[in-house]
Amino acid sequence: MTYVVTDNCIRCKYTDCVEVCPVDCFYEGENMLVIHPDECIDCGVCEPECPAEAIKPDTEPGLEKWLTLNAEFAAKWPNLTVKRDPLPEAKEFDGVADKLANHFSDKPGSGD
Repeated sequence: MTYVVTDNCIRCKYTDCVEVCPVDCFYEGENMLVIHPDECIDCGVCEPECPAEAIKPDTEPGLEKWLTLNAEFAAKWPNLTVKRDPLPEAKEFDGVADKLANHFSDKPGSGD
């Protein structure tokens, strides 16, 4: 099992999860974070820290595409180990449907 970042992180990018991760397995895109599934130790401390409730265990049904997306972009994006402010539009986009199709950016973030 691993944890994955899902749709609701897009255009929010809260980083409370990054601050508590003991193995620094978060990677930063322009408008979301992902978890490297091979680095995640399944401790679960990140899940309750996400204000957008965008982090889920990959054992939940229907998360296969998110596991694939997290693995793909964790290999491309820079590592992030420090908490930053969320995106300015975070509150506006929290809970918006279909963010992957309409708002996802595959561009990397700045990382540490």
